[in-house]
Amino acid sequence: MLMPLLEDTDIFVVSIQVKPTNNIKIFLDADDGFDVSKSTKINKRLRRQIDELEMFPEGDYSLEVSSPGIDEPLQFKRQYLKNIGRSIEITPNEGEPVIGKLTEADDEKVVLEVLVSPKKKDTTPVEISFANIKQAIVQISF
Repeated sequence: MLMPLLEDTDIFVVSIQVKPTNNIKIFLDADDGFDVSKSTKINKRLRRQIDELEMFPEGDYSLEVSSPGIDEPLQFKRQYLKNIGRSIEITPNEGEPVIGKLTEADDEKVVLEVLVSPKKKDTTPVEISFANIKQAIVQISF
């Protein structure tokens, strides 16, 4: 039901949560950003389909469509690609977290430019395979 609404768009599903209280939360992202207008459009179309199909005959459900939020971990290669140039913190399966500027992402790995000498502003590239990433979060810079 949701997938046809996303055809021919740059929008993709990050996660779907359905609670026993008929609370449906759908987290979406898009290659060019997922703004409020995209969220509202998908929400209205999906709500219309749910009502037409009478999935909740009493109408007692809530539907939330939004982006996952900046503090949520990256889950898909597409999310890494759209965040190239931003600072991210990667927690590997083993070892200490690594913070650096995301410079590359392919099917196997990501590459971060990690600061090794703050005074000289020297950096070094660090490759981390997707298989070794426990968690990756975009760092907010002010």
